Amino acid sequence: MADARLETIARECRVQIIRMLTHAGSGHPGGSLSVIDVLTALFFGRLRHDPRRPDWPDRDRVVLSKGHAVPALYAVMAKTGYFPESRLVTLRKLGSPLQGHPDRTALPGIEAATGSLGQGLSISLGLALGLRLRQAPARVYCILGDGEIQEGQVWEAAMAAPKLGGPAHGLDNLTVVLDYNKIQLDNFVAKILDLEPVLAKWQAFGWSVLEIDGHDFEQINKALDQAEATVGPVIVVAHTVKGRGVSFMENDPEWHGKAPKPAEAIRAIRDILGVPEAEWSGHLARHPETKALADELAALGAK
Repeated sequence: MADARLETIARECRVQIIRMLTHAGSGHPGGSLSVIDVLTALFFGRLRHDPRRPDWPDRDRVVLSKGHAVPALYAVMAKTGYFPESRLVTLRKLGSPLQGHPDRTALPGIEAATGSLGQGLSISLGLALGLRLRQAPARVYCILGDGEIQEGQVWEAAMAAPKLGGPAHGLDNLTVVLDYNKIQLDNFVAKILDLEPVLAKWQAFGWSVLEIDGHDFEQINKALDQAEATVGPVIVVAHTVKGRGVSFMENDPEWHGKAPKPAEAIRAIRDILGVPEAEWSGHLARHPETKALADELAALGAK
């Protein structure tokens, strides 16, 4: 039952990702759709956090190192109450707190300005060490992209983490999730700069490594449970699908950094909701909220 609830929330967040990117006319749908299940599992049942007190000292921290996928983070933050969902359509607009990469000075609840790839793990180490030194109960969750871990700074941080926070312990309040969707920029990671053997590399640096299906909520939650019970830092290698939930975006490098046009957005939402094209009109008649969204997107296309 809990997994069904998370699946419903993730589906609603996928719809919002498509909506906000279409309004923005730019952004990154592929990696946002691949990471949304992990973020949903974190924000709806895992994190110690309070949207009414985004600066609560004992909150858990989430650092989205792959900052270009921030539409996914905005979607879950809005749904948990950090700001109204109506504000999502201001993504990437001048003066909006919802910038194309996370900005901690603009939006309460964002822990770090990221998207200059490779820096988020180092930031997360500093946060985790600071929490350990003041004996806070909070944990730090860092979300890395797969192409991102080609950056050398990631491996400097990976080498340091098992040695920080006390002898024989490392930073056991730090969990890293690798969104391993296997596509970066305009091609597959294996064709640009292959990462394999990923698991063996992290193990060699002294990390506990877990491997999961990053779209299976039972596996995600089990891995996060194991990470909390493990001494030392943990990385969860989450195998995901770029563009998950939208048939024409899945596993297609073209959708790494291209926003859908309004007609494509309506088709994408139909995919996410699992409604066949022949049944779409009937679905809209029975679901006024979806019809309002479809009309909103169609109006964008008419401009």
